[in-house]
Amino acid sequence: MTDDIDRIAETLRALEVETPSWAYGNSGTRFAVFAQPGVPRDPFEKLEDAAVVHRLTGTAPSVALHIPWDRVDDFAALRDHAQELGLRLGAINPNLFQEPEYKLGSLCHPEADVRRRAVAHVLECVEIADRVGSGAISLWLADGANYPGQDSLRERRRRLLDALREIYDALPDGMELLVEYKLYEPAFYATDLADWGSALLACQELGERAKVLVDLGHHAQGVNIEQIVVLLDGAGRLGGFHFNDRKYGDDDLIVGSIDPFQLFRIFSELVDLGALERGVRLTVDQSHNVEPKIEAMLQTVMNLQEAYAKALFVDRTALAAAQAGGDVLAGNRILADAYATDVRPLCANVRQELGGEADPIAAFRAGGYAERAAEERREGTAAAWL
Repeated sequence: MTDDIDRIAETLRALEVETPSWAYGNSGTRFAVFAQPGVPRDPFEKLEDAAVVHRLTGTAPSVALHIPWDRVDDFAALRDHAQELGLRLGAINPNLFQEPEYKLGSLCHPEADVRRRAVAHVLECVEIADRVGSGAISLWLADGANYPGQDSLRERRRRLLDALREIYDALPDGMELLVEYKLYEPAFYATDLADWGSALLACQELGERAKVLVDLGHHAQGVNIEQIVVLLDGAGRLGGFHFNDRKYGDDDLIVGSIDPFQLFRIFSELVDLGALERGVRLTVDQSHNVEPKIEAMLQTVMNLQEAYAKALFVDRTALAAAQAGGDVLAGNRILADAYATDVRPLCANVRQELGGEADPIAAFRAGGYAERAAEERREGTAAAWL
């Protein structure tokens, strides 16, 4: 048993989670943006907050950027600042949904001029990614139609693939294009990338470095996300995750706060597939509106650590035997037993071994960082996603 614990702890120490820059700025609902004291005013300060999360958890060494929200005059300086903080810059996320001309779409827009502007923006993001040492472009589109007859579904698909081919062909060697999908919103009749199948088909049209990104909130109720993970991995197209949780729609709640068993099941499949060892990206995508932002991110990373640890406790030999023998109840009990394991002491020890804290939130509250940031950042304009 001791050998098993040591093996699990060693594997858990290798876990890496990418936190998103936009989660540290002000955000809100569709109705309002809710300001919090001490919120970063620029991407450099966002990295400083992300560094606190990494220092306290030992598991969050990279930060995803969003352009233009994180545009700076000197990206080399931003990269150097990240390195000084013990971080690296992760996936670059283009913004193809906020400009007025994107009302009818971006890459799928009926007007060629709008499509060209959208492609040019993504190509700019490719250049930024290359400059800062990022290995991925993470692409989500708000494109779609609200009414039958609004546009040609066939033409929209053609426009999408034409644009994606131009983007994919511009990727430097080693850089991946991660294609995200979303069931609905803001398009309620036909979304151009509505599910994992439409995203997979697009990636297969492009090349091996085009892969699907799975956002936990972007599915219909009751969808078996872990099965989607297995199918995408089997096709060689599982690129990564945007972790969050939801009750109804794309709520972007703290991952594991609504359905922790689902999170465990996903990690159980990832362990079985050996996907993390092959570089599948684990990125957080959450909007912390009513909870303190750094504390919410600390809880997020802790939830991911615990879900992964529980998945590592699954008795794979016994599970395979139960499945081969058709023992339905035994197979389910083996998963349930692993899920019921109290891994909190193990995760606390691993965090300390990584230079973090056994209880990151308690340490953060005792350290006074939030109060200092609120005082130091009183002047100026807080970063926000709107």
